[in-house]
Amino acid sequence: MTTPLSKIPNFRPEAMPVLGIDSHLPAVPAARLTGQALRERFAETGRAWEPEIMREHRFVDRQPAQAAVLVPIVQRAQPTVLLTVRTAHLSSHSGQIAFPGGKTDDTDPDAAFTALREADEEVGLKPAFAEVIGTLPTYVTGTAFVITPVIALVRPGFELQPNEFEVADAFEVPLSFLMDPANHHRHAIEFEGVRREWFSMPFDDGGRKRFIWGATAGMLRNLYRYLSA
Repeated sequence: MTTPLSKIPNFRPEAMPVLGIDSHLPAVPAARLTGQALRERFAETGRAWEPEIMREHRFVDRQPAQAAVLVPIVQRAQPTVLLTVRTAHLSSHSGQIAFPGGKTDDTDPDAAFTALREADEEVGLKPAFAEVIGTLPTYVTGTAFVITPVIALVRPGFELQPNEFEVADAFEVPLSFLMDPANHHRHAIEFEGVRREWFSMPFDDGGRKRFIWGATAGMLRNLYRYLSA
């Protein structure tokens, strides 16, 4: 079994050198980030595009597990994305910034159900506030989770009640920030003969540094590719 990125000795993702910033790529125009524009984009069929990242280098030797995350786009005057900080004691992706989500239960009828159920369980976001508008292609993490990102428009007025066992914090990031490649940083490291690459999207949350990286940043990068196609 190889070593996960987070288990590499002295590995701190926020301290890794930035190899490049994609400021040469255009940001998604604000007109494409409104609720109606997002509905229309996800209702389309046939427009050519390709996800940039679909699979990370595998770090563990176990059977893949199906999972889903909710990408909650809060419909404020300037749309935001709701993210969580996972608690430090969790067995996978501990302490990382993540979308609400988790493993698929046998009784879940589809990925949207999983994502909405997990968002309710993790942060208390009730399904009545979320309008699912589509999904992105699956993203396979190095820990062998096969994740379906479920995109939802979230109506303001919700009250979060984070599950203290799973969620250390929850916060929002402007969608325009995340859909601007000038904020997409590239990193890489070689360990035990394997080169591992990832994106980060560092965000200053009112003076608090939020380091969005790994699978979360990878799925956001795919959302950028989808919306800019």
